[in-house]
Amino acid sequence: MIARRPLLLAALAAPAVARAQAGFPSRPLRIVVPFPPAGAADITARLLTEQMAAVLGQPVVVENRPGAGGNIAAEAVARAAPDGHTLFLGGATILLANKYLYRSAMPFDTFRDFAHVSRVSVGSTLLVVNANRPWRTVQELVAAAKAQPGRITSGSSGIGTISHLTISKFMRTAGIEINHVPYRGLAPGLNDLLAGNIDMLFDGMPALMPHVREGRLRALAVGSQERITYVQGIETVPGMKETFPGSDMDMSFWYCISATGGTPPEAVRRLHQATLAAAKNAEYGQKLLPLGFTAIWDESPEAFADVLRAQEPLWRDLVEGSGAKLD
Repeated sequence: MIARRPLLLAALAAPAVARAQAGFPSRPLRIVVPFPPAGAADITARLLTEQMAAVLGQPVVVENRPGAGGNIAAEAVARAAPDGHTLFLGGATILLANKYLYRSAMPFDTFRDFAHVSRVSVGSTLLVVNANRPWRTVQELVAAAKAQPGRITSGSSGIGTISHLTISKFMRTAGIEINHVPYRGLAPGLNDLLAGNIDMLFDGMPALMPHVREGRLRALAVGSQERITYVQGIETVPGMKETFPGSDMDMSFWYCISATGGTPPEAVRRLHQATLAAAKNAEYGQKLLPLGFTAIWDESPEAFADVLRAQEPLWRDLVEGSGAKLD
């Protein structure tokens, strides 16, 4: 009788599990965003929520939990109940780069602790300089850096961020030395750039573009291979294919939706259905364009998992090449 008890308990629990899966979602959902309000990740999440809610039949609310390079938000989702009601607006740096940046201090495992659903947007970094600086092309900037190694200063949003990894890759690709000044987020670095306290910055586009359009910053290049012709004000700014012909530099980065590891497969499929409906919505895609992002999606959770595994070595190399460590 004792030996049969686990089987009996499993048999009794099975109908309850089936009902829970069939009734998913049974209450409002939340998307945990690893950055403060008003940034590209936050805006992406808020654009998604209305469309996802329409499919799921429940409200989807955004919760901002910045800090530790995205690890605080990621850990909160990784440790949540695996019922599909807590989602993560993740990104390439958090899910793939942080493992090599934080190493033994990583509080979660990208593949074990999440049920990944789909990517939802993809964008690029932008290289800007203070408009009072003399350089009007990347070639002029590189020539100045070679003439005076370490004299030019570049801010970043912090050690190991996409901003830092991009400038590090840029230096190695161009064969130059630039003085890297890490800040605690984009805002203080951007303020110093506008004030002329630093010379340049490589970061995401949303916060930079208003200053480019106003003439306070000059855009020299985008971090992706191709030009970003759909963003007003940088249509003619070259990509890395033109800037460094034959190089492998491509600093495109994406955001995604992931649930807690162990979420029932039926709930993951329902989340995937809702995510694709949102990502494929024309209004969502149009609202992303001014941010320097375009809509993207994966046709299945398994396809997205394959993307993660394929891209992990690329982000490992970026972190190791930068020498960044945050143990």
